Amino acid sequence: MLATLSVTVTVSWGLLYYAFPVLAPQIVSDTGWSAQFVTLAFSGSLVVSALLGVPVGKLIDRHGPRWVMALGSLLSAAALALVAASDNSIVFAAAWILAGFGMSGVLYQPAFAAITSWYGARSLGPLTTLTLVAGLSATVFAPLVAHVGAAVGWRGTYLWSAVALALVTAPAHWILLRHSRPQQHADHTARSLDERGYVSGVLRRGQFWLLTAGLTIASAAIHTVLIAMMALMLERGLTTSEAAWVLGLGGIGQVAGRVFYTAFARRASLTMHTGAAFAIVAVSAAAFAILSGPFAVLVGISMAAGVGRGIGTLLQATAVTDRWGPRAYGQLSGIVGTPTMLVTAMAPWIGVVLAGAFGSYAAAFGALAVIAGIATLLLIASARVETRSPLAHVR
Repeated sequence: MLATLSVTVTVSWGLLYYAFPVLAPQIVSDTGWSAQFVTLAFSGSLVVSALLGVPVGKLIDRHGPRWVMALGSLLSAAALALVAASDNSIVFAAAWILAGFGMSGVLYQPAFAAITSWYGARSLGPLTTLTLVAGLSATVFAPLVAHVGAAVGWRGTYLWSAVALALVTAPAHWILLRHSRPQQHADHTARSLDERGYVSGVLRRGQFWLLTAGLTIASAAIHTVLIAMMALMLERGLTTSEAAWVLGLGGIGQVAGRVFYTAFARRASLTMHTGAAFAIVAVSAAAFAILSGPFAVLVGISMAAGVGRGIGTLLQATAVTDRWGPRAYGQLSGIVGTPTMLVTAMAPWIGVVLAGAFGSYAAAFGALAVIAGIATLLLIASARVETRSPLAHVR
């Protein structure tokens, strides 16, 4: 199951998410549609996916991942085929809305739910493995999509992507994923009643809302930097292939950040490693705004941004338990996660708007550095009351 999900999630991220920033300039040039419209249509798919996360998770809890993720792959394939065939803006936008339904069944959230359902208390290792493998999705698919796009155009690339999802990930989900159900807890009702008061108490604390605001703003900065990187590199004069390599090699930094985070977290306070991780995001955005080359330097900055992004993903996943322990984790993390998922969905649109407002993508990245700095300060403030390492309980 883990091997299957590692492959299918990596492919799904590559074709449904990372392909877009590579192909977007071609789409705008070929169709004449505005960059704002094209990115807003793509953002619509991410909004739909975010809003469907909870009901999809419930379906996986009830029925297992097999048919949910297989159906998600088929919907994604149909959506990308429709993107490729779209001859007007209405069909293009509708295709991405359909893609959002597919994404909700094939990206991280359903995969996490499936692994947790199957492995139970032993899920930490498999979850880490999945994120490490899928973290290389940009590294593999950004250059690959750029190469294929140069050969067959954006429509041909999305058509072949649809074929891959229909013939690879959908059968893999259906054939190789075993049915699994979550563990049943006899005292669930009693504990849920008790936890309502606990959740209410946490929600009355200013620390919780500092955390929520900080993670929301940080997510906006992190994902806008990621999505807008292609456009910035093209603005700097790089070829599409070179820009794709800059974007893709950032995935190595993302994986490296996740690999080394655990060791760093054991030795540093919550305040220190929270501040360090998100400061990397701010500094890398500022470096992109200031430096236009050479190519190796841009790759290095992208990898540094990837380190911040990789650690940030894990920090967000553990933010609630770092501060209040595992009690009522599902409810509290859901409250924190809703605005962060929505701003992540709007990241493509945010980048275009900032570039339009400030006159260039370079200036937009300067603004993103400031935004990431503000998020860092909020997250440090939310962590200051915590004195123990978040991994102190791990031996």
